Amino acid sequence: MIQKTRGIVFRFTRYGETSIVVTIFTEAFGLQSYLVNGVRSKSSKNKMALFQPLTLLNLVVYHRERANLERIKEVQCFHPYRTLPTDIRKSTIGMFIIEVLNKCIRDEMHGSEIFEYITNALVYLDEAPERFENFHLIFLIRLSRFLGFGAYQASDITGGFMASPELSNIIDQLLQANHDTEIQITGAQRREILDMLLLFYAHHLEIGELKSLAVLRTILS
Repeated sequence: MIQKTRGIVFRFTRYGETSIVVTIFTEAFGLQSYLVNGVRSKSSKNKMALFQPLTLLNLVVYHRERANLERIKEVQCFHPYRTLPTDIRKSTIGMFIIEVLNKCIRDEMHGSEIFEYITNALVYLDEAPERFENFHLIFLIRLSRFLGFGAYQASDITGGFMASPELSNIIDQLLQANHDTEIQITGAQRREILDMLLLFYAHHLEIGELKSLAVLRTILS
């Protein structure tokens, strides 16, 4: 059956000489895998830009219940990024975000609300002119609520850590924040809160090593 849906590209793997299998988090069907033939050939190489991680797509797809691999009939980008690929801070945050998403969202069970949140967050990051250094902290907090183990108070995040009153106050602000909320945080505090958030995630999910973490810490220090 042919269906329309929006999607966020999570990852792709090469298949044969010119094709790929792309994993897309769709609004209608959750996480899906699609075979795209010939997209890596010389005549179609520009189309590969549509399947880079975090690309936001309008899709017309063939969909069957419980099928492992489907095909895409039509595809176009509904929000071409303007600054996310070129701003080193934004692209580093994006690299971290997509690695987290690939580890946290693993099946078809996630609904349209989490898709809407992720999409709006990415569009905000792309369009934000400045003061987005705390984006990944707020993103992790708000994403956890869609994943079912949400952080709602500072003790959820600090766990067994003895956080200073100042740090606890910052975490309280982050828990109430939207992505455009301005919160004064030093680089050291940002790293400490991120470490706490990742431990919080690790208590609920097997996220393992994040390869982008070292780069993120360096760029946002």
